[in-house]
Amino acid sequence: MSIATTSNTPNPGALSGALGVSAKGVSRHFGAVHAVEHVDFRAPAGKVTALIGPNGAGKTTLLLMLASLLKPDSGTITIDGLDPAQDRAAVRLRIGWMPDTLGVWESLTAREILVQMARFYRLPAARIPQRVADLLELVRLDTLADQPARVLSRGQQQRLSLARALVHDPSVLLLDEPASGLDPGSRVELRKLLRSLAGEGKAVVVSSHVLSELDEIADGAVFVNQGRTVKQQTIEEAALAGRRYAVTALDSEALMAKLRELGVEFRVEAGRRPAVTLLLTHDAGAAALLSELVTSGIGVVSFAPATGALEETYMNLETEQR
Repeated sequence: MSIATTSNTPNPGALSGALGVSAKGVSRHFGAVHAVEHVDFRAPAGKVTALIGPNGAGKTTLLLMLASLLKPDSGTITIDGLDPAQDRAAVRLRIGWMPDTLGVWESLTAREILVQMARFYRLPAARIPQRVADLLELVRLDTLADQPARVLSRGQQQRLSLARALVHDPSVLLLDEPASGLDPGSRVELRKLLRSLAGEGKAVVVSSHVLSELDEIADGAVFVNQGRTVKQQTIEEAALAGRRYAVTALDSEALMAKLRELGVEFRVEAGRRPAVTLLLTHDAGAAALLSELVTSGIGVVSFAPATGALEETYMNLETEQR
C-alpha cells in the first residue's frame, strides 16, 4: 500500500532535496544536569539511523531537540537544511515525531486522533478520510478504528502513534522506542515498514534498546553515553569490527581442546549445555573455523552469532567506559 500523502502540496522532503538531519555541538542542560553535551549527530535521507545508548545517556533529550520541541542551549540543528530556530513551522512540516508513549487524547478514537492530526497539518478536508483509512490499514488498526485510544493495548497504541507521525507524509521520522510493546509479528512488520520508508527517501531515526532489531533495519548508528557522542558507525563498519559467536558441541571438552590447539581465544558461558564464545572478524573466518571443527570430528551442535554487530560495538564501548 502506498503511504504517500493525499495532499496536493508537494512532499516537504522533495522541496528541500531531503537532506536529512544534522546536529553539531548540541548541548542542553537542566540546571546542574548536563543531559546532552556537545553531541554531533547525522541521519542522512534514505537511511535508517539508530540512536543507541544506555538509560540516561541523553537520547530522548536529543530527539526532542531534533523534533524542535526543546531548544538547545548551544550548537546547531538542521532538518533538510533548515534551522528550527529560524524556520520552526517549515521544519515541523518535515518532521514525523513518535514519542515512546501515545500521550494525550485517550478519550478520542483512533480514527478521530488521526483526523485531528491531519487537520492540524492542513491536509485537504476532502482527502482526509481516505488518508486516515490508509494509515489505519497500514498499522493494522482498521478493525479498531472507532475504539477509544485508552482501550488499546500498549502495542496497539504504539502502532497508532506511528500512524500519527506519518499522517502528513514527513521527510524525517524521529521514533523513540517504536518497538516497545509490539508482539513479534508486529516487530517484523515495523522493520519492513521502516526500510520501505527509508527506501522512499525519508531520513529515519530510531532510538531503541533492542539492538538485535536495529541490526536488521539500520544502515548506521550513533552511540551516545553521558550526553556525548562516543561513536558513529555504519553497519558495514560494525560488521568488519567483528562479532562474538557462540559454539556448543556434544563434547564440550573436546571442543575447547581443539580451539586451544588452533590458538583460538574463547570463554566459557554458563548454561545447561556449556557454550564457548569467541570473537571472529568476518563471515569467512567463521565458515573456515566451523569447517575445521567438523572435519576434526567435533560434534558441533550450534554455531551462530551470539550478538549482533551493533550490540558488539555497544558492549565494547560499555567496557571502555568502565
